[in-house]
Amino acid sequence: MAKGPGLYTDIGKKARDLLYKDYNSDHKFTITTYSPTGVAITSSAVKKGDLFLADVNTQLKNKNITTDIKVDTSSNVSLFTFPVQLPVANLWQATLTVVYDHLIVVLLVYQLFTTVTVDEPCPGLKTILSFKVPDQRSGKLELQYLHDYAGVSSSVGLTANPIVNFSGVVGTNVVALGTDVSFDTKEGNFTKCNAGLSFTNADLIAALTLNDKGETLNASYYHSVRPLTSTAVGGEISHSFSTNENTITAGTQHSLDPFTTVKARVNNFGKVSALIQHEWRPKSLFTISGEVDTKAIDKTAKFGLALALKP
Repeated sequence: MAKGPGLYTDIGKKARDLLYKDYNSDHKFTITTYSPTGVAITSSAVKKGDLFLADVNTQLKNKNITTDIKVDTSSNVSLFTFPVQLPVANLWQATLTVVYDHLIVVLLVYQLFTTVTVDEPCPGLKTILSFKVPDQRSGKLELQYLHDYAGVSSSVGLTANPIVNFSGVVGTNVVALGTDVSFDTKEGNFTKCNAGLSFTNADLIAALTLNDKGETLNASYYHSVRPLTSTAVGGEISHSFSTNENTITAGTQHSLDPFTTVKARVNNFGKVSALIQHEWRPKSLFTISGEVDTKAIDKTAKFGLALALKP
């Protein structure tokens, strides 16, 4: 087991990864290359219905400083009939095509994300500076500190009236108690107030969290059945106090061989999902996933493909 309680985001993470990670209904392609100087360039493309998303991420490491520069592009196709009033603020971002009496607008939106991470300027401390262009209010400074009996993460927006976030966990690698809060200095109120408790032993991890300012209670567990084949089972129960509604999700995973993993999950609303993931070369993964609504068989099942290539 890991040393120390970790950060607040680690509470219930094993169960979340088992139940939700790698499931998708989109088409995704990712390729990573490395330059002779050690710069990693990752290009990704995702198709979600009529929406196409693409980004290029460049990562440069120098001793304990990591710089990530990500150019994100999204496009959407819209059809308008003459006479038309374009809801486009920046026409320089749009490609206009006239077909008969229709105007086809392909809107491209560009954003630049930059993250600078300084790992351990002193023992246990990590500093993260991030900002987004052209959003001048997106700057954020985050500090993370890990100790044998505590884990703290705090961030503040680099604006005149920032949102301040604080999360902290105390305990050991067996039992940990934590909280996660955000305060909007402009509005003068808390935008987030969560609390969590986790218990970990050799093959079982259980977590209990209270989210949405006390509106939602989540309980989850993860049980490693057979480590040699990565066989595990898990479940999550979520109760909403405002609607008095429960959501129950159960899932499992198993490695057919050292390179192939299958996962499946089902919830109380009748939705059944499954995936198979194959590592056809080191760090290169091919994933096929699908979802069926057993209470609406007449609806088309959802399918997703993901291909990640790394040298």
